[in-house]
Amino acid sequence: MGKIKVTNDCNGIKGLKVIEPAVFGDARGYFMETYNYNDFKEAGIDCEFVQDNQSASKKGVLRGLHFQLNYPQDKLVRVVNGEVFDVAVDLREGSETFGKWFGVTLSAENKKQFFIPKDFAHGFIVLSDYAEFCYKVTDFYHPNDEGGLLWNDPDIGVEWPMPEGMTEADLILSDKDKVWHGIKAYAENKNNCKKD
Repeated sequence: MGKIKVTNDCNGIKGLKVIEPAVFGDARGYFMETYNYNDFKEAGIDCEFVQDNQSASKKGVLRGLHFQLNYPQDKLVRVVNGEVFDVAVDLREGSETFGKWFGVTLSAENKKQFFIPKDFAHGFIVLSDYAEFCYKVTDFYHPNDEGGLLWNDPDIGVEWPMPEGMTEADLILSDKDKVWHGIKAYAENKNNCKKD
């Protein structure tokens, strides 16, 4: 391998991985491989990515915590412009770390990537004035398949860093991200579905 450095099982959560690519730079600029199937397979990420997505957001935008209901996706995320704090929450049924979260700063400068397996909720907050966020996924977009958890659910307890000069009151969220339920309601709903 050697081309990427991988930190496994972040915060004790199996499957989460932070990837740091080898960057080759000189006076002209730099080169790096952002994805190489063989290196990633050797690191335990043997996925078929079928779609690449990119979004742009301004400072203080918080997106999440989102997951897919019936078509879960593995995600490989990175930032190509600016800086975000990226978060994953374990929603895997029977997992010893169910409801536990991990966050990592991703930026154009540090070039880190974050691998998030299926059945995790995911979100991020933009810390820079502007950020462009790229992610590879293992299933196609399916309309009406998105679920969510409340970003500030105290039962999850994500420690979101605030962008410089901002407070929680200044954060920019979509209407739906303001009204998702917490993880207790999510777990109860899953249990009720099993009984039916």
